[in-house]
Amino acid sequence: MTDGAWSPAEATAFLLERELFGMRFELDRIKSVLAELGNPHQSFRSIHIVGTNGKSSTSRFCAALLTAEGVRAGAYLSPHLVGFNERALVPVDGSLEPASPEAFASAISEAARAAQKVEQGLDPGDLVTQFELVTAASFLLFARANVAVAAVEAGLGGRLDATNVLDSPKVVVLTSIGLDHTRWLGSDEESIAAEKLAVVSAGDTLVIPTGLSPEARGVAEERVELCGASLRVVDPAESRGVDLAAVGEFQLSNFALAAAAVEETLGRLGVEARISAASTLVPGRLSTVGQTPLTLVDAAHNQQGAAGLASYLHSTSDRNTTTGVVGMLDDKDAAGFLAAMIPCVSRLVLTQPLNPRALSAERLAAVAGELGVPREDLVVEADPRKALELAKSMTDPEGTVIATGSVHLVGDLVADPGERVVSSL
Repeated sequence: MTDGAWSPAEATAFLLERELFGMRFELDRIKSVLAELGNPHQSFRSIHIVGTNGKSSTSRFCAALLTAEGVRAGAYLSPHLVGFNERALVPVDGSLEPASPEAFASAISEAARAAQKVEQGLDPGDLVTQFELVTAASFLLFARANVAVAAVEAGLGGRLDATNVLDSPKVVVLTSIGLDHTRWLGSDEESIAAEKLAVVSAGDTLVIPTGLSPEARGVAEERVELCGASLRVVDPAESRGVDLAAVGEFQLSNFALAAAAVEETLGRLGVEARISAASTLVPGRLSTVGQTPLTLVDAAHNQQGAAGLASYLHSTSDRNTTTGVVGMLDDKDAAGFLAAMIPCVSRLVLTQPLNPRALSAERLAAVAGELGVPREDLVVEADPRKALELAKSMTDPEGTVIATGSVHLVGDLVADPGERVVSSL
């Protein structure tokens, strides 16, 4: 390992190497790396966003609202669509932009040197993970950009997620609870909510939506009482009348949660800031990538996300002229996802992300067949770009093509050829 800053290619190669060691959930490694870096996360206040769906949108809205209020804000997001640097949004001339590839690579090289020191005291093979390195590097970028408040999206769960190092008092946002990542978080909403809400500590304010299940709501109420935190319940209707650039009814809830979180953080939130932040777009969430036919990509990847997407399609598209392109990872509930999507489309093109954890297109087609989709309405094309082009050729010019099922699939489709950093995590 050289002493100088790495190039973007060197930083990316190092992060992809760390993928081989997978995900290992504990906090000692990230705390030690941050300590080696001077604890950059202690230089800013935070809004910590946890939940099953809506985290990235809510994080972006939080950062945009903070910026509109004149606060130097940052946002930590995951995963990325094209390159790792997209995970850290930093202030640039009064707006928020992804960290430059060069700045991000430099921060990764510093985090890697800190990790090397930490690893000298660890058991052989117990290496700092990819997500821990990206988290530490992003916090370092925030500190150097003099970020005052950062919106930090949790990666997976909360209790042992590398983002669970943020100082209190802070604001925590729970966006939603659904059955996803059950292999790690538990098989029911109560267990999943408990894992995610373990980030709430004494003095924090927890912001939740009205639509939680009784089980998840109960966990939230118990957690704030146990910790000596406070609770704010937000009705998505609070965002009605706000002209959001991000499309989809579900974004109203995300924006309302973000507005409440910022108001709790700053003690204020003006109407003008809401109007300004309403122009925020969320890449990969019902993003338009083509016309004639209208071609959309959406990163929904579980049953709850598919339900929100289906609601949008029912209200805007004619099923008879809508084609779905679906590709998923192998740890997702493919049957649940497809069951929500099938009523919205007249035919399906099944594909697979370039991610090593992709569910094969053939298996996805088999699942669709088991759900009753006629064979003549199913097409298998493993290559994502070819699948999208095939779907467009099959669709009326006045119709709609929707490509969905995984953020990794969306990344494959929106990146320029050769630009995409294929990450399995």
